[in-house]
Amino acid sequence: QSMSRKGNCMDNGAMENYKNTLSIISKIHSLSSSFLKKELENQGLAELVSSHGNILFQLSLEEKLSMGEIASRIHRDKSTTTVLVKKLENEGYVERTKNQDDNRSFFLQLTEKGRQYTKATSEISGKLVSKAYENFSEEEKNAAYALLSRICDNFMIG
Repeated sequence: QSMSRKGNCMDNGAMENYKNTLSIISKIHSLSSSFLKKELENQGLAELVSSHGNILFQLSLEEKLSMGEIASRIHRDKSTTTVLVKKLENEGYVERTKNQDDNRSFFLQLTEKGRQYTKATSEISGKLVSKAYENFSEEEKNAAYALLSRICDNFMIG
């Protein structure tokens, strides 16, 4: 039932088509980014890129985070993270608060505008997941997640 719909990503006639897995992952990334961009535009939230959204999402999970914690969580270096955060600050999505234990550092937290953004993007994220797993059984969803996680782990380990 779920394999009856054939898209442009898979060539069922190819031998060893698993060798195209990373190409398909790349295509999924591109298509999902386009989906998100369109949804953000529809909500009037088009000025931010996915890395900004990821920072706001991470901050929505914690009351406050340091720059180093954010960089680690979004898998970017501190200088790249600083540039991303500066835009979020300038646009009014995040604000700095002093670290009471260390005056040389600060924490970042969401502003009301940032909280509104994460609420809207949470709904968009739900749409994205629904689209990604359209016509999948629960078993297929779990299998896809498990297999892709193993591929990810292979790159993270060594």
